[in-house]
Amino acid sequence: MNIGELVADFALPDENGETRRLSEYLKEGPVVLFFYPAAMTSGCTAETCYFRDLAAEFKALGAVRVGISKDRPKRQKMFAEANRLDYPLLSDADGVVAKQMGVRRSVAVGPFVTRRMTFVIGADFRLIDVVHNEVTMTEHADRALKALRDRA
Repeated sequence: MNIGELVADFALPDENGETRRLSEYLKEGPVVLFFYPAAMTSGCTAETCYFRDLAAEFKALGAVRVGISKDRPKRQKMFAEANRLDYPLLSDADGVVAKQMGVRRSVAVGPFVTRRMTFVIGADFRLIDVVHNEVTMTEHADRALKALRDRA
């Protein structure tokens, strides 16, 4: 997906098994939707905890953080509880949204079928920024904050 494109609405279960829609989060403000390959792995834990630690900065900008991976809701809940995450984690077990957003790998790297990417989405469903970095776990949240600040 490219900056300026419209993101299609979707519905996925969260860590509690409740169906959530992108549109419901966008009612609250811009959404920072970040894809991570797998819960309970070191890189994904570092990334999700960094998003957690920047809660006040995202809140000040009116932004909603939402994590998404192929993990099933039960594993997402374990991950959220173990790391005291204060934002929703969505389960894209079948990879439908990952494919829609261009995040699904054509060839899996071990158990990882999803690329580590972050999408900053405006309340109008328009894509504000895209972050793709597989190795620097802090860049996703930092760049999302920068994009939101630049837009404000």
